[in-house]
Amino acid sequence: MAESLAFSKTSDRKQIYEELAPQVASLVAGERDLVANLANVTAVLKEAFGFFWVGFYLKKEEQLVLNAFQGTLACTRIDFDKGVCGHAYTTREIVIVPNVEEFPGHIACSSASKSEIVLPIFDKTGEVFGVLDIDSDRFDDFSEIDAEGLRRIVEIIESFI
Repeated sequence: MAESLAFSKTSDRKQIYEELAPQVASLVAGERDLVANLANVTAVLKEAFGFFWVGFYLKKEEQLVLNAFQGTLACTRIDFDKGVCGHAYTTREIVIVPNVEEFPGHIACSSASKSEIVLPIFDKTGEVFGVLDIDSDRFDDFSEIDAEGLRRIVEIIESFI
């Protein structure tokens, strides 16, 4: 069991993602409990990057339902056609929002959230299983580097779903 992370104390996010991916893979290897794994992934991302909010919403019936997360209180249920999470779910694409106030239909779970990135998570049949949602308290905090680095993390998650 891992007790600590080892990553460079740098502002180079690409480097940090490269260092974290194998540690995340090792952390979840052999653990079959989904919630335990998702909880540890949120802790890793929160510790490494200091994001305002990191969490997962999983598909349950006809909504996305809050699962493991790190941060302030969160919206519990999100309809598939609502907000950034619903948009990533329905389009099956990574969504980067530089300013959440400019995103049509943004769901404001916290007024401190300024930018957001959401990645769909696919099960082995190719269906969207849920989303990884990350909020920042800074505008324009996410880039293609984050999309690429987080996609690698999501691929690790997809391997045990």
